[in-house]
Amino acid sequence: DVKAGVNESGEKYIDLGKKRRATVRQFKGATFLDIREFYGDESDLKPGKKGISLGREQWENLKKGSDAIDSFFAKIGK
Repeated sequence: DVKAGVNESGEKYIDLGKKRRATVRQFKGATFLDIREFYGDESDLKPGKKGISLGREQWENLKKGSDAIDSFFAKIGK
């Protein structure tokens, strides 16, 4: 099941587990998918420096490649 939440800024996110989140946000007028690692207590998580921001085009390419990525996982092992 997908676990969604809302951060202190009102942004919706998907909990990826192990203190990682995927959040769609705007920065300098552009919209990004921000996949970021957080630190701290579960009740007071803070964003860390480790993360990546994908633009809409990159996100669409990643989704299109999901079957190929699944096959990579299968070949290497889970």
